[in-house]
Amino acid sequence: MSASGNGEAKHGVACKRGLEDRADNMEDSDHNSPAIKKFPDPVQSLANAHPGLGQHGGVNPAIEASSTFAIMEPQTLNKLFSGELGAEHGLYIYSRHFNPTVLSLGRKMAALEDTEAAYCTASGMSAIAAVMLQLCSSGDHIVASNRLYGGTHALLAHFLPRTCNIRTTFVDVDDMEAVGAAIAPNSKVLYFESISNPRLSVANIPALAHLAHSRGLTAVVDNTFAPLLLSPARLGADVVVHSLSKYISGAGDIIAGAVCGPAELISAMMDLHHGALMLLGPTMDPHVAFQVGLRIPHLSIRMKEFGIRALLYAKRLKKLGLKVIYPGLEDHPHYALMTKLLNDGYGYGGMMCLDLDTKDRAQDFMRYLQTVAHFGWVAVSLGYHDTLMSCSASSTSAGLTDEEKAVQGISPGLVRMSIGFTGSTEQRWGQLLDALIALKLVPPPVSNVR
Repeated sequence: MSASGNGEAKHGVACKRGLEDRADNMEDSDHNSPAIKKFPDPVQSLANAHPGLGQHGGVNPAIEASSTFAIMEPQTLNKLFSGELGAEHGLYIYSRHFNPTVLSLGRKMAALEDTEAAYCTASGMSAIAAVMLQLCSSGDHIVASNRLYGGTHALLAHFLPRTCNIRTTFVDVDDMEAVGAAIAPNSKVLYFESISNPRLSVANIPALAHLAHSRGLTAVVDNTFAPLLLSPARLGADVVVHSLSKYISGAGDIIAGAVCGPAELISAMMDLHHGALMLLGPTMDPHVAFQVGLRIPHLSIRMKEFGIRALLYAKRLKKLGLKVIYPGLEDHPHYALMTKLLNDGYGYGGMMCLDLDTKDRAQDFMRYLQTVAHFGWVAVSLGYHDTLMSCSASSTSAGLTDEEKAVQGISPGLVRMSIGFTGSTEQRWGQLLDALIALKLVPPPVSNVR
């Protein structure tokens, strides 16, 4: 069962209406304005989604750790399995289906992304895979950005064709003509990342969503790099997916994902007989849901600090003559676009890339930063309180061919950095500069002492 029929048509119209409103607002806005202030800050919606007090008046909600739930009247069980009754009535069957604690987190994610509904999963990849399998059947086709996280690329390029006969055409989503030309009669989904991993390209979400809807496709956006910064559903996207393991969790201790979208889609994905989430079973542990739920209220504070530091370091590195990739720099090819799409007050994000050209140079740089300067850690993932660094070509994008890496602009020396917020800003900058000077990547400062 897919999110199709009248429900999908209604949602598509809603998306297009929002897109038209957004486009009108863009035309009226200064091209270089810091943000389009049409929508309220997402944290206002989050505040309204507070679950209330927990058991015995606790300020935190209780964890519902049960795997199965007692039904007081036997005839009610029949209605639960037939779909007449369900979680919306406060009735639960089994935690692979709906669980109250996980559902509470889903409501917070729906508020964060301004969607009708959301449900959370055991990982970001399980969220992406479940959405693709819900929206597509054997013989269907996906159009996707050619700038994606390596795991997502592998799912679309290798796993789904081999196991499900679902094939993907990868295109440059900056080229609307190429995107349109890639759409086939059996295409169901247009998939892209709001900010791409690793080179931080920014997608024109309104234009891509409009194109998808005009051709009958569902626009699915991975917003892992930009929670609070960008609101894809407000910009026209139908479905928003997340790896909650990153910025939203923020502590590097949880693997989790989320699907945010129309209530009809989420309901279909949890259908007892046809739902991808229900039948494949990427179930989120309620203890994990509880932990993530506690961290969402301070997400806005963290995202602001990440953005402040990343922008400062990017500007200083650029001034030193290094090849810096950061969407908050005016020479970034998507700076103007991102400036238009941003929610106000959160900056341009905490992800930054430094292209050092060669693998050896990149590895020496990261080694020094970790073991000598103590600037951060050589590790994949992002959104942690300390800086995390990885050489994308030989780690998260290692599965790409040399040609695919070249298309994405991933050089052997591209260092992806998730800037942290521990230590003082100047302390961390001094450590970063020390590494650059020690490895002769920049000249030492000229002394004024004679």
